[in-house]
Formats: sequence, C-alpha cells, structure tokens
Amino acid sequence: MLSLFPVRFLAFFLVILGTVVCLVLGITVAAGWYVAALVFLLLTMLGIHDLIQPRHSVKRNYPVIGNLRFVLEFIRPELRQYFIESDTDTLPFSRAQRSIVYQRAKQQIDKRPFGTIENVYSDDYEWVNHSMMPSHIPDRDFRITVGQGQCSQPYDISVFNISAMSFGALSANAIRSLNRGAKAGGFAHDTGEGGISSYHLEAGGDLIWNIGSGYFGCRDENGHFSDSAFAQKATMPNIKMIEIKLSQGAKPGHGGILPGAKVTAEIAQVRGVTPGVDCDSPAAHSAFSTPVELLQFVQRLRRLSGGKPVGFKLCIGHPWEWFAIVKAMLETDITPDFIVVDGSEGGTGAAPVEFVDHMGVPLKEALRLVHNALVGVGLRERIKIGASGKIISAFDMLRTLALGADWCNSARGFMFAVGCIQAQACHTGKCPSGVATQDPSRQRAIVVMDKADRVTHFHRNSVHALAELLQAAGLTHPNQLRAHHVVRRISSSEVKVLSAIYPELEKGDLLKGRYRLKIFEVCWPLAQAHSFQPARSIDLVASEINTGYQAGEKSVEKDAPFDKALQPL
Repeated sequence: MLSLFPVRFLAFFLVILGTVVCLVLGITVAAGWYVAALVFLLLTMLGIHDLIQPRHSVKRNYPVIGNLRFVLEFIRPELRQYFIESDTDTLPFSRAQRSIVYQRAKQQIDKRPFGTIENVYSDDYEWVNHSMMPSHIPDRDFRITVGQGQCSQPYDISVFNISAMSFGALSANAIRSLNRGAKAGGFAHDTGEGGISSYHLEAGGDLIWNIGSGYFGCRDENGHFSDSAFAQKATMPNIKMIEIKLSQGAKPGHGGILPGAKVTAEIAQVRGVTPGVDCDSPAAHSAFSTPVELLQFVQRLRRLSGGKPVGFKLCIGHPWEWFAIVKAMLETDITPDFIVVDGSEGGTGAAPVEFVDHMGVPLKEALRLVHNALVGVGLRERIKIGASGKIISAFDMLRTLALGADWCNSARGFMFAVGCIQAQACHTGKCPSGVATQDPSRQRAIVVMDKADRVTHFHRNSVHALAELLQAAGLTHPNQLRAHHVVRRISSSEVKVLSAIYPELEKGDLLKGRYRLKIFEVCWPLAQAHSFQPARSIDLVASEINTGYQAGEKSVEKDAPFDKALQPL
C-alpha cells in the first residue's frame, strides 16, 4: 500500500480528500462548505500541475507541499534581514550601518549605549588614536579646491558627496530628492553615466557630469563622442566638474546593454538614443585607446567645458595600465584635475556575480596605489583624489582620507537616506521603496521634499561626526590625516598603524628609480605612455608580481629608507 501511495504524496492526497469531504458537507450541511471545497479544489489542481510539469523535480516528487520550498526561498532575504542576521553582518551592509544612515537622515539620536558591539580583539578591527589635547574646529564645512592652477572655473567640493547613479537605474523621484538635498546641503551630485535628465537640473544642485563609454547626452548618431553636444551641456552653470568613467567597482571591464523594451521615450531623450532600440554601453571608450590619447581627451573636455575641472574615475586592475597613465602625464605634461578611485566593493547597479565578487582591486589597496604613484612622480599636489566604495560612516571617511583621498563619495549611503531598505531588487524594476525603479506607481512612494531633507541631514550629520573624530585626534582639517592615524589589529596579539601596512613613497621616488615597494619595482618598468599593453611579456615576470597587492612588501632595494618612524606598534 505504501509503495502505491508514497508518503511524499500525503499532502496531495489530503487536499483531494478535503475537496471531497467539503463538497459532501456543502451538499448535506451548509452551503458555506463550498468555499472550503473551492480552496481544496484549487490546491488539488496545483498538485496535478506539479505532477505533470517538467521543470521542477521537487514539485514532481512532492506535489502541493513542494511549493512551500519556493515560497520560503522567495522571502528568504526578508526573513534573514529581519529575524536572523546580527547587527554586524555585512550582507552587503549591516543593520548597524543602515541604522546609522537612517538615524542621521531622520535627525534621530545616533548614539549607542552600553558600549561597542564590535569585537575589538578580532582581526581587522580598526580604531583612531586620540589626543590628550583635542582641537576645536569652528568651521566644519570642509572643502577641497579642484582644478586650481589649470582651470578657469575651479570647484570647491565638499569632503562628502553623492557618488555616480544614473537616471534609469534610479527613479525620477529619487534623483529629484538627491539633487534637492545636495542643493540644500552644498555638496555635489554625480549624474552617473546615464546622462543629465531634467530631474538632475530641477533643483539646481551642483552636478558632476559622468561620461561613460556610451557618451550619453554627448554622442552623435553613431554613438561616438560629439564636441558640440558636449559643449552645449558642459557649459551649463549646474555642471561643476566632468568625470570620464573608465571603469566602475560593480563590474570593471564590463559593458552593458539596456534592452530596447526598457528604452522609453524619456530615457532615450536623456541619453540621445532611439526609443525602443537596444542601448549599448561598450566595455571600452572609442574616443581614445592609449594613455596619451586619454589625457588629450581630458584636455579637450576642459577646453570645451570652458575651463571646468576634468578628471576620470576608475577601478584599478592591471597595475601597469594605471602606471602607463602616470607615465603619459609625465611625457605630455597633461594632468587630470582629479581622479576618483572606485573600489571593487562599490556598485549600486546589478552585475554578473563573478564581477561583483572577484573582479577589480578593493578600495584600500587601489587608493594607496594611486596615491603612491602620484607622490612618486611629484604630481600629487596637482591632482586631487576622490574615493568611493562602501563609505557609510564618518570613520569610513576618516580611514579613506588617511589612506590618501581628498574627498569621499557614497552611493548606497545616500540611497539609504532616500529610503532604500536593501531589498536587493534593484535590477527587477520592483524596488519596494521606489528608489530603483521606473514604475510610476512604485516611485510615487518617495515624497521628494521629505526625502531631500533626509539627504541633507545625512550629509550634514556625517560631516559633523567626521569633525568630532578629527577634534578628538587633535586635528583641524581632513587634509591633515595620514595613514599612521589609523590602527588595525592584525591578530589577537599584534596591531599595526596603516602606514606600516600601506607604506608611502616619498616625493619623486619613482623618478629616481627608488621603488621601495615590490609592486612598483616589478610593474613600473612594464608601463609605457603610448599603450596600455605591458612593455614585455607578463609571463616573464608573473612570478614576481605581488598578486596580493600587499603594499607593505618592500622592494629588494637595500639602501632606501622605509617608514622607519612609523613601524608597527
């Protein structure tokens, strides 16, 4: 009998039995039983469908009840977020990280009682050493001048700004909220590579125009860069800086296509493409193909924009390619006004899992490499550095600035301020909070004036918290931060200041052939100004390349001084 009616079919048999019983009761007792019979009948039909469908083996073996697996799997992220994960599980942002944004955005108390929830003896725990003589900072509106000396329209950028997020990826109301908040708070809003929409311009907030390989908003009919289309927009007063996107943390080296079905008339108008036709973002730019051509393109955009600061954003990959750009700067004497380093942990957009998890250099190592290369050739004073990659709290900013950045950008932090709940449904068009969707009925959940205030509050309270950290450390401005101000636990019995983990080159070291660090010794000679290709076969030096990007590994050079004053504690 059991072989004819397996136990795994029990639920299916029970709903069949329930259908029959409820029908009998409906006929003999009361008509209300017909409602229950209808429910059981629908479940019976579901069981029959499960048995004959070819796609899901679990449903075929467990008709009716097998569907419960897929229901639980569907709501698993919500169950985990609300009932299982701890306050410090970073998947990708912890509850503690999200909470501090919500609290600061809503002007709520962001203090914590009863001590830290961090394990201060765990590996990688970091802290700032305080001073016995704290400082006092009267002006907490920290500004960095970008383009001074080579631009007729330099820009004083805030120490904390909105990172690149496009209209199309974000809803119209989210863009409105971000820009209105940036206007009120006096900080910059990066447009993302999707072009400048009317929603970016509505409130008049300062914009950084991000130009990707698709040249959206400044392209000709063939998808190539157009001088006239660029100049028409770049000279608008709202546009304060121009940022060429070479790569991004979410998917460096990967292009993308927006399917024609999603290219609405509005998006097509913003991007300068044809409605209903696939919109291509190539993996590489067509306006340049060598390091020298990249810098000539920078110079061209600076001229076409009327002397506004021009720079580029990149996620570091092959180190010799970055070094090739630096060598091109030396050869041409053309330098960008700024460079934004995007860590591989960054990214608001959806991307292939392998790219999200394993492509590109994380922010700390990438930022230190960029900073050190510019110091090593004596160009650091001419070029400002921005940084982005999971920057949420004031301590995140402090550590990033200490490693060499002049300012910080945050994308997901400001998404939280607008109302994002980390549902991780950004790519589905079904964002529950209306932030990452083009569905008009969903995005109406965002009340622009309210969310704009939250954006302003999050920025102001975060910068205020940074100022308090600086005061406690005895400093008066973020530009005084150095890597030795931050300490990291290496093990239960060893700690090091970051300057020992990520040592710094001295000015002009690379020009003198003093490499100090292994990665420069091996990869600097591979770089060439007129090509991104290495000067000789990588196979010949592969065993020498420090694949871990451990900036602290010394060069074989014996006589070079090496951070003697800042050794591990």
